[in-house]
Amino acid sequence: MLVGAHVSTAGGLRTALGRGASLGADVVQIFTQSPRAWRSPAHGEEELAAYRLEQARSDRVRATFCHATYLINLASSDEELLGRSRACLADNLAVATAIGASGLILHVGSHRGAGLATVCGQVADELLRALDTAARDVRVAGAAEAAGGDGPTCPLLLENAAGAGGTVGRTFEELSAIVERAGDDPRLGLCLDTQHLFASGVDYSSIEAADEVVRSIERTVGLGRLGCIHLNDSKVPLGANRDRHENLGEGEIGVEALACLLGHPALREVPAVLEVPGDGNGPRAADVAAARKVVALGLELRSAAAPSALAGPDRASRRGGGEELRRRGGRGAPT
Repeated sequence: MLVGAHVSTAGGLRTALGRGASLGADVVQIFTQSPRAWRSPAHGEEELAAYRLEQARSDRVRATFCHATYLINLASSDEELLGRSRACLADNLAVATAIGASGLILHVGSHRGAGLATVCGQVADELLRALDTAARDVRVAGAAEAAGGDGPTCPLLLENAAGAGGTVGRTFEELSAIVERAGDDPRLGLCLDTQHLFASGVDYSSIEAADEVVRSIERTVGLGRLGCIHLNDSKVPLGANRDRHENLGEGEIGVEALACLLGHPALREVPAVLEVPGDGNGPRAADVAAARKVVALGLELRSAAAPSALAGPDRASRRGGGEELRRRGGRGAPT
């Protein structure tokens, strides 16, 4: 399993790769703009091309994920907010695609009590619109020309929510409904956040419970669409419906429960990205090392489990989209 961390891009996008390498990360996650502002910086084609080149040459960091701006709300009934969300998402996706990212991770937004059925079609339409708009962006065209072909395709990975208020995506069934409404488009995938899952009321503190989580993903979105895991402990208890991350082993979930989930055979090729607070400035090298210990413990727990506990679906998805997500998820297992 590739293990990495969210890192800063202060000083330019390319600085993220050096920060990731200094942490010992196999993968990095970045914001391409301020996560709490609408204005996007003018990333030029030269800057984006330089990132692609440095990423390709890196012997440490094997993949990059981007996280979309938090202000985006594709479920909003406010036309002004929806319009801003539409433009911002398309820009985030164009930049992520142009740097060769393995996925753009998105919080879908909130229906503010209207209900998923009311907004599902709107959300699906906006996701497809963003994917199509980004594909026409001149920066993406530049990346395609440099690649000598059709260019990169950056999947949109919908993140499960902690469940506060009217947030969309608090269950895999909700995310599955959106993907289905979007015609099962292969460019749509899933990012599984372990803290959000726990806060939404899903327990995975045993091998059996973790296996049920994996079965639930396969029954709904499909394991082939799982492009990334956000590996976080929780400051809040099970079912608290609050998005509050904690360092691994210092929160309410605990190392063993996280290991039960990450050790599942179907998840072992999915990159895991830390979004923990560290000492207040984000993940540290010690946190990346701790994540690798969680992965190792998961393998140990699984190897000691009964054969029936090891059984389960593989990474192939009955819903489609899996081949592209697997291809974009990095350059193989860490050495």
